[in-house]
Amino acid sequence: MADSSLQPKLSGTDSLAGLATRLAVRAGLGVGLLGVIWTVGLQLTGNNGFGPKQIMAQMLVPLVAVANEWWLGQQLKPEKPGLGRSLKVGLLTVLIAAVVSGLGVLGLAYGAGETALARNRAEVTEIVRVQQLENSKVKQSEAQIRQQEQNVVSMTTPQGLAISTFERILLFGLVLAVPGGIFFRE
Repeated sequence: MADSSLQPKLSGTDSLAGLATRLAVRAGLGVGLLGVIWTVGLQLTGNNGFGPKQIMAQMLVPLVAVANEWWLGQQLKPEKPGLGRSLKVGLLTVLIAAVVSGLGVLGLAYGAGETALARNRAEVTEIVRVQQLENSKVKQSEAQIRQQEQNVVSMTTPQGLAISTFERILLFGLVLAVPGGIFFRE
């Protein structure tokens, strides 16, 4: 039989910090994996897994972060989570989801191959050209047009797609997680 006195005893503060971390890790991994599954599903069904439909899953991250902040408050009742714990659970959820999603897109980009990346590149290039035509008030030089085309090529590499996904999720997540953490601190 194991002696329970050998087990480390957590103080109330340590277990509360552990609760916030556990909630954030679980939710961040869950919503990050859900985004990866969505992206892979798009790719497998013949859609552009790197295109605008990807944003539908990425918008779940800030909602899950806010829900996680609320859930932390429910778990701690009647005690209040406070600003630090509430922000910690929201921001950590967003960060973990962004890392998982970015790595998932990187893996998918390498797994899908150059043909999928070329198709995505063609779609993005077409969007840029249409926007240039619609915005006829601004005349762009040939150098500016070439620079935009070069930017499209660099952002549609596997690394560019992964960084873009990471940044977008982080931005979307912070927009709601920070105010949510402030609101749910009580």
